[in-house]
Amino acid sequence: MIYQNHEHADLPTPRGSMRTHIFRPVAEGKFPAIILYSEIYQVTEPIRRAAEFLAGHGFLVVAPEVYHEFEELGTVFEYDKPGTDRGNELKVTKEITSFDDDAAALVKFLKSHDACTGKIGALGICLGGHLSFRACVTEPEISAGASLYGTDLPQHSLGKGGNDGTLDRAAEIKAEMLMVWGRQDPHISREGRREIYDAMTDAELTLSWHEFNGQHAFMRDIGHRHDPEIASQVWALTLAHFTRILK
Repeated sequence: MIYQNHEHADLPTPRGSMRTHIFRPVAEGKFPAIILYSEIYQVTEPIRRAAEFLAGHGFLVVAPEVYHEFEELGTVFEYDKPGTDRGNELKVTKEITSFDDDAAALVKFLKSHDACTGKIGALGICLGGHLSFRACVTEPEISAGASLYGTDLPQHSLGKGGNDGTLDRAAEIKAEMLMVWGRQDPHISREGRREIYDAMTDAELTLSWHEFNGQHAFMRDIGHRHDPEIASQVWALTLAHFTRILK
C-alpha cells in the first residue's frame, strides 16, 4: 500500500501546541493508528522513513515532537554532539507529567480522527521506547505497544527529578507488548534488561521479548551502528505484532 505525503497537526496540550506529523495510506477508508515516538532528536529523516514504512503497510501513523514546549515547532536536532547534548538535556528537563499529557492529547486526537478505526498502538525507539512503554501505562485505549531499546526504564531517570516510576507501574498496562533490545547496547545493561523483564513478568503482562546482537541505534538507517539485517527482522516482528492486534 502506498503512503500519502505527510501532513501535520498542532495539538493543544497544557504546555502549548505539540506539532504532530501525520502519515497515512493513500487508500480511502479507516486504518488502525500507531503513535511513533522518536529518539531524542525529534522527527528526523530516519523517523520519517520509519513512519512512511508503517503507513505503507496500512497504518495511520502520528509522530509527535516530544520537546515541543522547549523548541520552535518543526525543530530537528542533528545526529552530532550538540544535538545529542540538547536532546539528553531536555529529556531530564521536561516534567514527566508533560510526557503524560502529550500521550493523552495524541490518543484523544486519534480517537476522533476520520481516518482512524479507533484501534491504537504505540511504538518508540530509544527515548521513544520509554515513551511508548509509558503511554501504554497511562493510556488504556492503547492495545498494542512496542519498545525498541527504550532507555532510562531501569534507572527511573526520565523527566525532571529523575524519578519517573514508569517501570513500577507496569501492572497498569493493558496492551500486549513487544520488547526489543541490543545485547551490545551500553545504555541498557544486562542487569537493566533483567529488571525490566522481571517487572513485566511479575505484572503478568502479555509480552514478546527479543534480544539481538546489536548496538544502540541499530534500527536507525544511517550511521555506523545501523544493522540492516537485524533491522529487517525487527520490522517484520513489529508489523506482525501491530497487524495481529490492531487489524
